[in-house]
Amino acid sequence: MSRLIAPLLIVVLALTAGCGPKITPLQRKEAANLVSEAQFATTLRDWARAEELLAKATSLCPDNGEYWLNLGSVRRRLDNTSGARKAYEQAATAYGDAYKADPKDPQPLMQQVYVYSLLNQEKKALKALERAQQDHSANPNVRNFTPETLQRMREDPGFKELAI
Repeated sequence: MSRLIAPLLIVVLALTAGCGPKITPLQRKEAANLVSEAQFATTLRDWARAEELLAKATSLCPDNGEYWLNLGSVRRRLDNTSGARKAYEQAATAYGDAYKADPKDPQPLMQQVYVYSLLNQEKKALKALERAQQDHSANPNVRNFTPETLQRMREDPGFKELAI
C-alpha cells in the first residue's frame, strides 16, 4: 500500500508545483469593490483609509499590478517609503507575470517600465522598454515611448512625488 502512495504523492506534487493560490471570481469582485472605495478615499485625501482598503485588495488579488501600484502610491503619500517600495516591487512582479501569461499584450510590460522608474531602477526600466520595443515594434504606443520619453516622465513633478 505504501508503495502506491509514494508515486501518487509525487505525481500530485508535480502537478501542483508552481500553482499559486487560485483567486475566485468572488474574491476579484470583493477586491474591485475595495479598490473603488479606496479611490473614493483618495479623492477625499484620506490616505490612511485608502491604504487599508488597497492592502486588503492586494491580499485578495495579489496578481493585480494596478492594485499594488496604487497601494505603493498611497503609501508614498503617507511617507511610508519602505512600504511603498515593497508594493512597487510587487507591482513589477505582477506586471511581469501578466506579460508572461499574455505576451501579445504590451501593456503589462509598459507598466513594468513605469514601476521600475518609480523604484529608480533605470537599468531595469530601460531593459523592459527595450524588450517591449523588440517584441511589439508594430505597436505605435510602444514605438513612440523612447528613453527620452522616459526621462521626461521622470522629470515630471507628479512622478517625482510618487517615486522612491
